[in-house]
Amino acid sequence: MLEIKDLHVKIEDKEILKGVNLKLEPGKVHALMGPNGSGKSTLANVIMGHPKYEITKGEIIYKGQVINDMPPNERAKLGLFLSFQYPSEIEGVTISTFLRTALNSKKKANEEEPIGVLDFHNLLKEKMKLLHTDESFAERYLNQGFSGGEKKKSEILQLAVLNPKTAILDETDSGLDIDALKAVAEGINILMQEDPEKIILIITHYKRILEHIHPNKLSILIDGKIALEGDSSLVDQLEEKGYGWIEEEDPELKAELK
Repeated sequence: MLEIKDLHVKIEDKEILKGVNLKLEPGKVHALMGPNGSGKSTLANVIMGHPKYEITKGEIIYKGQVINDMPPNERAKLGLFLSFQYPSEIEGVTISTFLRTALNSKKKANEEEPIGVLDFHNLLKEKMKLLHTDESFAERYLNQGFSGGEKKKSEILQLAVLNPKTAILDETDSGLDIDALKAVAEGINILMQEDPEKIILIITHYKRILEHIHPNKLSILIDGKIALEGDSSLVDQLEEKGYGWIEEEDPELKAELK
């Protein structure tokens, strides 16, 4: 389980998260929505240990450990994974080479034997077949000349090969056309079926991806606080009414957010 308790975070002198409480349970897809500037991406980066953010109060607990002061590489070793909104291009490094290097780095950190070339090739082939991805895709240079959909497809392949226990997908649906969106959503659904103990947190502005991935729980973040939680039916209310109605229907929250 990943649990956030009364988390307060600032960058320089500006407080961004103002007492976030969140529980992410194994085997569940959790969605986090909220308006621009509400702190969604900040929360994702803080969970992964980005050094530019300062935790002033509260705890991040993962697998029973408080990880507030744990370096990002140690968090990854524990099983945390964050997809990037704008992944970097790496010229001259194929997806296949990148993934084998990343997987062996993970194995080394866990004091496991490295995977050989043949075994890795078979693993990669198996995962690409599972995700309905052409094998030639793995020989392309990482993110070089990729469309938005191809970048996200690459990230889903990384998820499949590296197999983290907890994946945080920050605006994975950003900039995708409907076909790419469906392909990414299908990949996420397949990975959840393959590992029923996986935790996935989807951070998004829009309902589009949630029409193809049905979250077990939806949390709404407004002005650095969880304003409301519920099931996937909340998505339709947000689509119809926006976020303003949440404050209007909860006078205490409205007062807190002012």
